[in-house]
Amino acid sequence: MPYKSTELEVNKLLTMVLQRNASDLHLIAGKPPTLRIDSELVELKEYEVLSGNAIAAMVAVLLETPERNQQLMTEREMDFSFSFKDNIRFRVNAYFQKGFMSAALRLISNKVKTIEELNLPPQLKELINHKQGLILFVGPTGHGKSTSQASLIDLVNHTRAENIVTIEDPIEYVYIPDKSLINQREVGSDTQAFGRALKSVLREDANVILVGEMRDLESIATTITVAETGHLVFATVHTNDAAQTIDRIIDVFPSHQQNQIRAQLSNILVAVISQRLLPKIGGGRVPAVEIMLNSNAVANVIRENKTYELPNIIHTSQSHGMISLDYSLAKLVRTNTCRLEDVIMFVSDHDLFQGLLKH
Repeated sequence: MPYKSTELEVNKLLTMVLQRNASDLHLIAGKPPTLRIDSELVELKEYEVLSGNAIAAMVAVLLETPERNQQLMTEREMDFSFSFKDNIRFRVNAYFQKGFMSAALRLISNKVKTIEELNLPPQLKELINHKQGLILFVGPTGHGKSTSQASLIDLVNHTRAENIVTIEDPIEYVYIPDKSLINQREVGSDTQAFGRALKSVLREDANVILVGEMRDLESIATTITVAETGHLVFATVHTNDAAQTIDRIIDVFPSHQQNQIRAQLSNILVAVISQRLLPKIGGGRVPAVEIMLNSNAVANVIRENKTYELPNIIHTSQSHGMISLDYSLAKLVRTNTCRLEDVIMFVSDHDLFQGLLKH
């Protein structure tokens, strides 16, 4: 396929993502281009089945330079961002499967939405009043962690003068500085390695730091150190809830260090926010949110390695600003925002959930 026609096809597909209000575009060999619209996968029947060569040509257009394309061929997978018309951006994951090139593109809003616009609990705004500590956003891929996190970062930007540094792979939301200074660093183009950038941030006079995803021992250990040294740190973890998040962080360390890490985490943790995006009656998606705040009870449970007690603490601490995921799910059903069949798969305690549906 000639380069020019490939570029036109890419433009057509990205335009269709916008026109159909899709969140994602999937390019997989042997299938037509596929959109994700309100959680459902929709094949574009008007398009032919994609070949591996056609996808490789499209990805080459998205990568923009031969050097990056060669890097993908060598590493066999790559995360990057692509700027489309009118400052619209896509987060792209290009990878190989069964020997063929494939790609998943996620539309990134060109506007950072507010807490209200995202239908998030208003008490999340209070988290930015902390001057230091660790705020974690957790949940499955594609359920809005980065979007919610960006909303709080931008709230800091609009309300007080801070030096905000983000380390992202790739950069998703582009912030427009208001009261704060904002430095956004992308792994690969602005820094060679996530760990190096995170250590460097200690010398950059930052107040608020977004470190993207905590993936491994190095990133988790360095993030804890940064949060301990007087910074407010935002990060994401691919876990399902608060208890699993604490366990995941602790378990990545050697056993002889785990008691020390429990003590550190109990001191620096501000909150763990878990969310799911659910199809809304009438179209669109809405979040169900769990909020665990670091109270004395939570800190004690973390130190004593009793994370199995966290769900009950969250459920019984609603008056202190905490929200259980089951409560959020039940509220969405009670208010006729979501259908029961769409939320039931995310319920953790079905007996409790049935009771919450009645109140």
